[in-house]
Amino acid sequence: MEPSAATRTLSTAEVRRDAVLEAAMHVFAERGFSGTPTTEVAKAAGISHAYLFRLFPTKSDLAVAVAERCHERIHRAFAEACARAKAAGEDPMEAMGLAYAELISDDELLKIQLHSHAAAAGDPAVRAASAAGFGRIVDLVKEQTGAPDEEVGRFIATGMLMNVVAALGAMDSAEPWACTLRAIKQDDC
Repeated sequence: MEPSAATRTLSTAEVRRDAVLEAAMHVFAERGFSGTPTTEVAKAAGISHAYLFRLFPTKSDLAVAVAERCHERIHRAFAEACARAKAAGEDPMEAMGLAYAELISDDELLKIQLHSHAAAAGDPAVRAASAAGFGRIVDLVKEQTGAPDEEVGRFIATGMLMNVVAALGAMDSAEPWACTLRAIKQDDC
C-alpha cells in the first residue's frame, strides 16, 4: 500500500542539492574537479544528468558548492572547538589545531581541499569561493584567539603543511624529512 499524498514527503530541490553535494564530494575526492565528468556525479547522486544541471547550471557551479561545503565544514569545526576550549579555559588556537588534525584524517576532506586548490588555479569562480572560505576561517581564528596576524598566518601555514604531510602519508613516518615537517625531534621519531 502506498502512502497517501498527505503523508508522503517529497524531496525538495534544497534536499536534492544537499544529496548531490554529498555525492559530488565522494566522486570529486577520487578524481578531482577537472577529471570527473558530471555524468558520474549525477549517477552517484541517483539523478539524471539533466536534473544535475537544473540544480547546478555549470560544472563550475558544482565545484564552487563543493569547495564552499569543505570550507564550511572546517569553519564549523573550528567554531565548535573554540567554544569548547573557551568553556574549559583552554587555548582556542590549540583546540582548532587539534580539530584540524582530526578533519584531515578524513581522506575525502583532505582530497577535496587539495582538488579545490588545484581547481582554484584555473577556475576564477572556484578561486573566489576558496578565497572567501579561507577569509572566513582566518577571520574566525583572529576573532576567537585575538592573536596577531603573524601568529594567525603561521597557524594557517601549519595547517597547509599538515595537508601536504597527510597527503604524502608522512603523518606516522620516521623518515627524517617527515619528522622535520612535523616539527618533531629526530629522537622522537
